Amino acid sequence: MAKQQGYRDLKVWQLGMDIAEEVLILTETFPKRFHFTLCSQIERAAISIPSNIAEGYSRRTPKDQAHFYYISLGSLSELETQLILSTRRKHISRETMKMLWPKLEEQRKIIHGLIRSKANS
Repeated sequence: MAKQQGYRDLKVWQLGMDIAEEVLILTETFPKRFHFTLCSQIERAAISIPSNIAEGYSRRTPKDQAHFYYISLGSLSELETQLILSTRRKHISRETMKMLWPKLEEQRKIIHGLIRSKANS
């Protein structure tokens, strides 16, 4: 039997890390004038998703855990909004967004499931 590593075993954390990595690569292609504004916001939101999942996992009570999962969900909504704006401004291609969007939707569903599971604890 494989040793459990904690939050790193969670699919939601792994997916969050994949999304964050993809987003960090994407922001490297933005025009330089957006690197300290829009890029910074996008990167912080993307990094916040798996970070808050990890922190929530490490909390003792279901209420505390759910609190951090809600923060992660908020960061996901922030990220989606910023990516939509970036696509509208043509910093991200529609094709790239079509590839990324299903991962964002999956992440949202899994986080909602985590929150529901903590509400029933």
